[in-house]
Amino acid sequence: MSRVSQAEAKANRERVVAAASRLFRENGVAKVGIADVMKTIGLTQGGFYKQFASKAALVDEAAAKAFADNLQDLKALDQKAGKHQAAWQSLLESYLSVEHRDDPGHGCPAAGFAGDVAREPEHRETYAKGIQEVADWIAPGDAGLAAYATIVGGILLARATAGTPLSEKILQATHEAVATAADSGRSATD
Repeated sequence: MSRVSQAEAKANRERVVAAASRLFRENGVAKVGIADVMKTIGLTQGGFYKQFASKAALVDEAAAKAFADNLQDLKALDQKAGKHQAAWQSLLESYLSVEHRDDPGHGCPAAGFAGDVAREPEHRETYAKGIQEVADWIAPGDAGLAAYATIVGGILLARATAGTPLSEKILQATHEAVATAADSGRSATD
């Protein structure tokens, strides 16, 4: 058997974390086994234990990576939009959309990991850090937390009611409720 180089091992680890993050958000942590993650990227289950101490370690790393990627995307959105309020409006358009509702695997980590973290408290520190960072991007202080909680709740309810007329009403009502949230506590030049 050939040995895997350090570079290959690092690349494989990144692939495992990315696949797990998507699968966990799509199906829930309890419904995704290590074998499912490894099969998705064409590796054996035995290789998993060379990289991770446990599934719980993978869940924590997958959630942290999802939040870090999300925050990086938000900062890029700020640069592209020029003003934070324009970036916020752009985020709302994509976040509170039917496409985002129907693609949880590539969607918001706050919504994707919420139920699992509520049931598995060992991941709460990682989750709370991610929530705080994104809320801070939205707006300073409680305004950012309230806006983030509102859109996450909106997408969760829209997903739970998908296929009914209520789902799209929830998306629209949430959008209207938080449209000006990024203005709270920010100067006009942000």
